[in-house]
Amino acid sequence: MEITGLDWLAQAAPDPAAFREQWESTGLGLVLLPAGRHWDVLTVPGRLGRPAVDLFGVDACGPVLADFGDERIGFLVPVGTAARWVGTGVRCAGEGTWVVVPHPDGRSRGVRWLVPPDGSGRLNNPVLLELALHEAAAALGDW
Repeated sequence: MEITGLDWLAQAAPDPAAFREQWESTGLGLVLLPAGRHWDVLTVPGRLGRPAVDLFGVDACGPVLADFGDERIGFLVPVGTAARWVGTGVRCAGEGTWVVVPHPDGRSRGVRWLVPPDGSGRLNNPVLLELALHEAAAALGDW
């Protein structure tokens, strides 16, 4: 059986079956999922995150979230990354935190996927992400 992005996200929930049922019944398609179980999230300002996504290239990127108006961009990274990450302006969500996650089919309003999960389990490589963020910051000049 092929694993979809929804299946993959559901695995992070304490009760995946109840999670899927709840998610499918909501009109907005937004749910809270615990970070630190299958992935962490590093969230950066949109003016830095959007260029970093472009530098990665959508095909090379793991899942990436955007909030209302692209003010903040969240990169799903391997578990443990949030505890080790050091960076100005970066919000880290790891074990003990919860993250608003949109439905991977794009039905949600506001918070959405720039790069949706594809079910493969691929996450953003923290080393490559750091390099992309540095390059994006250098291009901004005033960061």
